[in-house]
Amino acid sequence: MYFPSWLSQLYKGLSRPIRRTTQPIWCSLYRRLVQSSQRRNPEFNSFAVRTNTCGELRSSHLGQEVTLCGWIQYRRQNTFLVLRDFHGLVQVVIPQDESAASVKKILCEAPVESVVRVSGTVISRPAGQENPKMPTGEIEIKVKTAELLNACKKLPFEIKDFMKKTEALRLQYRYLDLRSFQMQYNLRLRSQMVMKMREYLCNLHGFVDIETPTLFKRTPGGAKEFLVPSREPGKFYSLPQSPQQFKQLLMVGGLDRYFQVARCYRDEGSRPDRQPEFTQIDIEMSFVDQTGIQSLIEGLLQYSWPNDKDPVVVPFPTVTFTEALATYGTDKPDTRFGMKIIDISDVFGNTEIGFLQDALSKPHGTVKAICIPEGAVKILKRKDIESIRKFAADHFNQEILPVFLNANRNWNSPVANFIMESQRLELIRLMDTQEEDVVLLTAGEHNKACSLLGKLRLECADLLETRGMVLRDPTLFSFLWVVDFPLFLPKEENPRELESAHHPFTAPHPSDIHLLYTEPKKARSQHYDLVLNGNEIGGGSIRIHNAELQRYILATLLKEDVKMLSHLLQALDYGAPPHGGIALGLDRLICLVTGSPSIRDVIAFPKSFRGHDLMSNAPDSIPPEELKPYHIRVSWPTDSKAERAH
Repeated sequence: MYFPSWLSQLYKGLSRPIRRTTQPIWCSLYRRLVQSSQRRNPEFNSFAVRTNTCGELRSSHLGQEVTLCGWIQYRRQNTFLVLRDFHGLVQVVIPQDESAASVKKILCEAPVESVVRVSGTVISRPAGQENPKMPTGEIEIKVKTAELLNACKKLPFEIKDFMKKTEALRLQYRYLDLRSFQMQYNLRLRSQMVMKMREYLCNLHGFVDIETPTLFKRTPGGAKEFLVPSREPGKFYSLPQSPQQFKQLLMVGGLDRYFQVARCYRDEGSRPDRQPEFTQIDIEMSFVDQTGIQSLIEGLLQYSWPNDKDPVVVPFPTVTFTEALATYGTDKPDTRFGMKIIDISDVFGNTEIGFLQDALSKPHGTVKAICIPEGAVKILKRKDIESIRKFAADHFNQEILPVFLNANRNWNSPVANFIMESQRLELIRLMDTQEEDVVLLTAGEHNKACSLLGKLRLECADLLETRGMVLRDPTLFSFLWVVDFPLFLPKEENPRELESAHHPFTAPHPSDIHLLYTEPKKARSQHYDLVLNGNEIGGGSIRIHNAELQRYILATLLKEDVKMLSHLLQALDYGAPPHGGIALGLDRLICLVTGSPSIRDVIAFPKSFRGHDLMSNAPDSIPPEELKPYHIRVSWPTDSKAERAH
């Protein structure tokens, strides 16, 4: 096959190692590729019985005979109606002359949201009746023929974005909710971004799109998995929570670069911000390090980013897990605003305040604070302070002290008289406070104090914004890499045992491998998360490619049954290359890009927060005779038996 010389140059360029750079990833060579492959607009009318879409007609179409199909949006005084399809709206003039009585009857009697096909001529609107708010506002259609394709019954709600509808009603009639402009926009933008991601990964960087099985076996650790019965007694499949093992096995198989728009499943119960089935952009590469994966993802997002948003600037900033927790109180910080956590332990080295003395006398004891801008006069009332202190006591068993350093407020703190003038001045310097700012101060164990202030930082930001202050620009997209996570965490139910902070296949940090055999709790991992506006949208790691090390971590440190992963351990023994990868949460990413309040607004047919499909009433019961081949019998709880009897 012949390749132009410039295209050959491009492939040579793409085969070189990716380096992180402050310049845009796409060089002039790539721009030539884009310019040479510009396609015309999509042909929306091919294979259809229409000649045009409702949203495409303009003054340039005047005099043309057109056929349109769509839904009746609304009708006014039986003189005109607005026809809607996926592309937009157009005004249709209902003929009033006797010769067109049949056409008038169809268009006047069809209920709103009925589906019709009309044919006619594109004409100019009368002078003064143009609608500049509609893209088609300069023209209208003079109808000659009309056909009612399907009449609409009375709707449970109007198909208008400004109409308030409960989420339960929207999910029950999802096929109607999908007609709204916002849902159309969200799903089409999602499709466009996924298509651009495919182009970037497969066409420009040589990734192979491979489907992995949905029916698999139970995986140790991690989230709970859905079980699928088989016809063999007592044996079940599991729906994978991610294609993790398969993509590693593909690297062992020499595929080198794998990609998939993967469906994943987690049985996590009632979680308002989660779905039992979700989609991720799943990626794995051989012979790569952490920097290579990060550069790949930065380029992927830069390439697929919507044109109507500000362009993505790379490289993304990076912080360690320890820095994120110390500065923001969380491993997924929202960096669009300040209010950072400041360590003020040195200020109170000789304090007379009892609970500060007590905290500083203990191991890892510290005094931390955040500054709430203009909080003293504009935002925080006495009831707000009381609510904040109650939250700290109830959820963290911590004390919070509000301190007004510049303002003359006496109700601010029960310990105000114990803060010396020198301490007050040092706090003003460290916290960089202004008149009417308020400082929230706490003391205790480092991680606990930071976590509390991290929660209060977000709560106070919400409070400030509900009362008129703008802290988080909704048009700003603030990406951040968080790296150097701990490899292990103590189990909640038994802190003396370990569990994987990410998953058991994550490689330890090269500098910390020796700690696996002495102090594994201190070992860092090669795990990295991508955070956007305070939300984790991606996570990945460099994997363990040595079978002996993987077996040691599973059996010795995590106390897992290695027989469940014998296939993977065997594969690692047969020449597994170094490899790593990442998965981007597509639902969460699109939710943030579109500014939607819930991930359910960017999924065509989502489940409710309880995991139910309100449209079809799934999950549903199965007759006992259909369960027999699977050797399953339902054991009903006592209260359920009573309910079924009635």
